[in-house]
Amino acid sequence: MNAPNAAHEPLDARDRPARLTVGVVGAGRVGPALAAALRLAGHRPVAVSGVSDASVRRAAALLPDVPLVTPAEVLARAELVLMTVPDDALPGLVEGLAETGAVRPGQLIVHTSGRYGTRVLAPALRAGALPLALHPAMTFTGTSVDVQRLAGCSFGVTAPEELRLAAEALVIEMGGEPEWVAEESRPLYHAALALGANHLVTLVAQSMELLRTAGVEAPDRMLGPLLGAALDNALRSGDAALTGPVARGDAGTVAAHVAQLREHAPQAVAGYLAMARTTADRALAHGLLKPELAEELLEVLADGGSTDGGSTDGGSTDGPKGEDR
Repeated sequence: MNAPNAAHEPLDARDRPARLTVGVVGAGRVGPALAAALRLAGHRPVAVSGVSDASVRRAAALLPDVPLVTPAEVLARAELVLMTVPDDALPGLVEGLAETGAVRPGQLIVHTSGRYGTRVLAPALRAGALPLALHPAMTFTGTSVDVQRLAGCSFGVTAPEELRLAAEALVIEMGGEPEWVAEESRPLYHAALALGANHLVTLVAQSMELLRTAGVEAPDRMLGPLLGAALDNALRSGDAALTGPVARGDAGTVAAHVAQLREHAPQAVAGYLAMARTTADRALAHGLLKPELAEELLEVLADGGSTDGGSTDGGSTDGPKGEDR
């Protein structure tokens, strides 16, 4: 039987897994949202565990009337258990629960870590559980908006071949789209997502701070259209979407940028230089940065922004550096 297509074919009753009781171990931002999405698909959340006040509040908001119990009790009540704890805590948690006999044969044990595949669930597998790694490629807020954002969200899925259909069905029921990731590729897959999403937040927050320092009253409104267009262009065209002074080889402008950052935001210099060097390397490799302009630019970046040549006011548009942005 072919896996159902989330974009074109709704699941019929034969493709849907049996309605399951669902438990959540770790009421962070992810677990309650996924359990709420499974509830919308007809499954029944029956237990959740959480320690912090924030976890208790999230569970109450997204899973009202679902009792807050210990992790072992979650496993005792649920047929499908979502292990939504921090990556570093997952191996010890799984091993501890398996050693104490909390894991039952035939129980679906699902973790949502991007870093790990199903190998981390080996202790549960030895106890007879069915292991799945379902990682939503989404940033979570811990509120009900997360359930809506799951619509069309890709999930990095790793599972034994015999559980492939079940894994795909669960992802589709949560509104997502399964993307298969090999066990050995999980760390690289997760690094790629962190590089894009986590660092993007840092870059945007830093950019807004600098704009405020420059006197811009509404940096979010200024950046919204610009960054939205840049993201769209990058997703469509990759490196061909590169623009700006680094891609043009404007060494003087880059030197001026670094000088201003050293004066007003020295904590931003290292990040600017690192990203500018990477951008220059990619622009040069893809033929966007002319070799005759790259040498001076790379010297500026190697010197940390100092340069003896060219204008540093960023205002000149004469000659080859005055190309369209």
